[in-house]
Amino acid sequence: MSKDKAPITDKARYARLRREAIGQGLRRLYDGVVHEPVPDEFMDLLKKIDESTDPERAPS
Repeated sequence: MSKDKAPITDKARYARLRREAIGQGLRRLYDGVVHEPVPDEFMDLLKKIDESTDPERAPS
């Protein structure tokens, strides 16, 4: 056996599978959130913030 590659232990295999499962779950969750519509109240709030920070509307 080469010195560069250590044998994969059951513990290492379990850790890798667990990371992959967590990653898949997070991707599914993220994809679901990304495709949700933005509530109208939130869009109104963002519009008010944009208007209040608009340099053309700021007092001189």
